[in-house]
Amino acid sequence: MATTERIRNVALVGHSGAGTTSLTEAALLAAGAIGRLGRVEDGTTVADTDPEEKAHGLSLALSVVPVEWKGHLLNLVDTPGDPDLEGEVRAALRVADLAVLVVSGVDGVQVGTESAWRLCAEADVPVLVFVNKLDRERASFDRTLDQLKERFGEGIEPLELPIGAEAGFSGVADVLTEKAYLYDQGKGSEAEVPADLAEREHQVHDEVVESIVVGDDTMLERFLDGDEPALDELERTLEHEIVERTAFPVLEGSATTGVGIDRLCDYLCEIGPPPTDRAVDGITVDPSGPTIAFVFKTVADPYVGQVSIFKVLSGTVRNDDHLRNARSGGDERIHGLFRLRGDQQTPVAELVAGDIGGVAKLADTRTGDVLSVPGTDVDVAPIAWPEPVHTVAVVARTQADEDKLATAIHRLADEDPTLRLDHDDETHQTLLRGTGETHLNVSLERLERKFGVRVDVEPVKVAYRETITTSASAEGRYKKQSGGHGQFGVASLVVEPCERGAGFEFVDEVVGGAIPRQFIPAVERGVRDTMDEGGVLRGYPVVDVRVRCVDGKAHSVDSSEMSFRAAGRLAFREAMEAASPVLLEPVSELVVTVPTELQGDVMGDLSSRRGRVSGTEPLGGGEVAVTALVPTAEVVRYAVDLRSLTGARGRFTARHHEYAPMPAHLAEAVAPRS
Repeated sequence: MATTERIRNVALVGHSGAGTTSLTEAALLAAGAIGRLGRVEDGTTVADTDPEEKAHGLSLALSVVPVEWKGHLLNLVDTPGDPDLEGEVRAALRVADLAVLVVSGVDGVQVGTESAWRLCAEADVPVLVFVNKLDRERASFDRTLDQLKERFGEGIEPLELPIGAEAGFSGVADVLTEKAYLYDQGKGSEAEVPADLAEREHQVHDEVVESIVVGDDTMLERFLDGDEPALDELERTLEHEIVERTAFPVLEGSATTGVGIDRLCDYLCEIGPPPTDRAVDGITVDPSGPTIAFVFKTVADPYVGQVSIFKVLSGTVRNDDHLRNARSGGDERIHGLFRLRGDQQTPVAELVAGDIGGVAKLADTRTGDVLSVPGTDVDVAPIAWPEPVHTVAVVARTQADEDKLATAIHRLADEDPTLRLDHDDETHQTLLRGTGETHLNVSLERLERKFGVRVDVEPVKVAYRETITTSASAEGRYKKQSGGHGQFGVASLVVEPCERGAGFEFVDEVVGGAIPRQFIPAVERGVRDTMDEGGVLRGYPVVDVRVRCVDGKAHSVDSSEMSFRAAGRLAFREAMEAASPVLLEPVSELVVTVPTELQGDVMGDLSSRRGRVSGTEPLGGGEVAVTALVPTAEVVRYAVDLRSLTGARGRFTARHHEYAPMPAHLAEAVAPRS
């Protein structure tokens, strides 16, 4: 078992298709953990195990894959590259001590590369870059390196240079050791740097050494005096600069041919920070300290139950430990600890501080929970989940599906906190919210496979409102005689528009006892009932109205609460028809973040959706935030449309802002409330 100092928790991040899963597979092969290389396209990799991942041919959830390498334990956390699955990346970065940003040497810096870089910066996670696929046609390390420097600025420094290109890519030259590593059938051997590369390699060596020593005044002074630091000194300084996020080393290779994979694993051990270098929320990473564990992922298994995947922040977690859940206060017995490798579980007796493992069947533990020994005061920041921006309405196909739907969705949400389930009482729809179309489609596939719940998807209905624009008055007369006591009530009402958002105001102005005091509340209830049931245009709830009850008539025998309630309903409906009613539509405030060069396209698109841009704000890093007020009906599928418009380089948040009058020609096309 590796000690804390020899553990490396590494998140593999990047654009979809850059090769994070293939890189994980290659590391397993290089370590001798597997006998042959699995393929993402064939669904045979260790990391991609869900049927949905095999069917789609891409990663859809994070996967923990430990690799034993030269006395170290590399906990590789493979993450999906699809922007809809950002929550998985955020969860992985929450427990990673280093991120390897995988970049395709063919396609270079892509939108997923930029997104992963941003997420690493937000999480303050150090980054090492690996340029993959250099054996492919049109691959270029130099072009990719230039793009990295242009896009991400200072600190991008190559630690290796390629030997050969495309199909002839056969090795790497290490610019720190000034040695070459040539590969045959994925096996590397040390050699001298080829003569045609030696001059450039030595030049890059000097540049990289100088960039490293600049961060250490003593070392820089020695270097300027002609005393070049030894390799171990350079690596210690480089590790410090990586942790401080001032250096972002660049390595290279090919996950399919194995070139450079062993060197990547070596470097992860040599310059990758151990857990002790990155204390979480001020918690000292000490195996002998109080036991504290952070659950960053749960998997809902219909057969095994819930599997909780956690990182040990402090102390040592052992079988049969009793830990307290900081959220619920409940006691959790740790039984059956295991180490994960994809969907494989290897039982272990204990997990030390810094390590990652799993346990099944905890009583009440969710993603983001903290488990610790009783009496330990812990305050761990939660995972910053992305807000849901895409919604679909789901309808159970059968009554049996309906009976299981809510429970099944909540179990999926325990597995994926970016998934939300709501019931809209107004539109009578069950709404499933997520971070994008892919996210929701995959969630519905899992819903059927794991829990046998089948649903259909229908368009989301917009919750409109109705109001009035002028004052009007009407008399409501309710009279019914059917033998014995009858029903009689008359109410005279004046309706007036209120300021937007004011709601409803009822004013009693009856004098002289025209309506007995005990029946005034019944008139108000009748008005409220009518407003809730819907107005005279399309039957949507009525808002922002002041109602003055000014007069009425009563009968000493036949008047009752019911009769005045009915009179209030009749009077309000007649008055509303005469008060120039209008349809109100919900308006959302959107904050759209896009690259500056796409600002014009996004603003034009928002205007075409009847949006009003209220401001723009430069964010740095070549991005700008555009704030606009847009009718909600125009942005129901904005997550999909923005992705198409910006090539997935845009993101947004939305919140309800107000209700505003809808243009008459558009209001005519709105369907009546069902």
